[in-house]
Amino acid sequence: MERKLLKFSLVFATGAIILAANPKSAMAYEEAVAGYTFDKQNIQVTSDKDSSAIATLSTDEIPIPGFTNIGIAMVDTNLLIREKPEQNGKIIGKLPRHGGITVVEEDNGDGWTKVSFGKLTGYVKSQYLLTGPEASKMAVEVGNYIATANTNGLRVRKEPSIDSEILDQIAKGEELLVLDALVVTYGEEHNKWVKVSLDSEDSEDGKEAYVAKEFVDLSYALAKPMSLEELQYGTGVSSTRVNLVNLAKEYLGYRYVWGGNTLGKGVDCSGFTQQIYKRFGYYIPRVSRDQARGGTRISSSSIKPGDLVFYGNNSSGYIDHVGIYIGNSKIIHASNKRDGIKISNMYYRQPVKIVRYIND
Repeated sequence: MERKLLKFSLVFATGAIILAANPKSAMAYEEAVAGYTFDKQNIQVTSDKDSSAIATLSTDEIPIPGFTNIGIAMVDTNLLIREKPEQNGKIIGKLPRHGGITVVEEDNGDGWTKVSFGKLTGYVKSQYLLTGPEASKMAVEVGNYIATANTNGLRVRKEPSIDSEILDQIAKGEELLVLDALVVTYGEEHNKWVKVSLDSEDSEDGKEAYVAKEFVDLSYALAKPMSLEELQYGTGVSSTRVNLVNLAKEYLGYRYVWGGNTLGKGVDCSGFTQQIYKRFGYYIPRVSRDQARGGTRISSSSIKPGDLVFYGNNSSGYIDHVGIYIGNSKIIHASNKRDGIKISNMYYRQPVKIVRYIND
């Protein structure tokens, strides 16, 4: 069994820490990151050229530099982001519980903190936002390791092998949770895999899968703020569909609870769709696979806001996840324990089926 050191460079970038593997062997060394210096001598990974065994690298061994200018939402559900520092100011976004946001200006005594996310700037109530050194410390505790696809059509496989079954394909820029905070390596330097979770109601932690490390960027990040941009529904969209989508958006950022059936307290993907539909008199089955069997199958060219989009294994047709189409090629869905109810690109994964229950 050969043991070697694995060198990581860490880069601080707006509340996220990017980890890039350096393929060169290394001795113990130090590297300054965002004002911090870390000894990386103890970062090791085991490999065996003559074995197909998977070696793992515990993230407990990966040093995490501090976050700067970060604010963390200390709420049960969402911290509202307003356009102006006023109680009745227009809501432009939501910051989920323990989510991170960039602090632009500290509270000047009026009870509001100026923040920014994406291209937007707004204000949040200071009493619900943790800032300063305590926020930096907490960021390390509540963040997650994620893998972001750096290529279109990222193949997600059942096992860490190019010969393994392809479970799904992920769009560029989409994020996958790294399971159990472990970065998984396999075989030689050029043949490494990351163990990730696909959104799925089959288990609390989603479906275990693997992606080739060279096609993802690994990072340590907090949950992100969500923008509430106005939706463009297009023509021919009924009031029922508009109202259904608007109701679904009210729960944006709320918690994901596997097996949950109560809006506001916690739902999984099919629990979310079932309960939203129920409010409008549509009684659909509880599990995504059963929901996909009902209604009328439609093509992507015919989709309207309120229709259901199903995901799973395109090869076998197996379904284990569902979202509600909201227009502009986007869905809202109860994604996972990290993100809760969120908005995603409809093609963040390859849809297996699209179904219509609302016949108007």
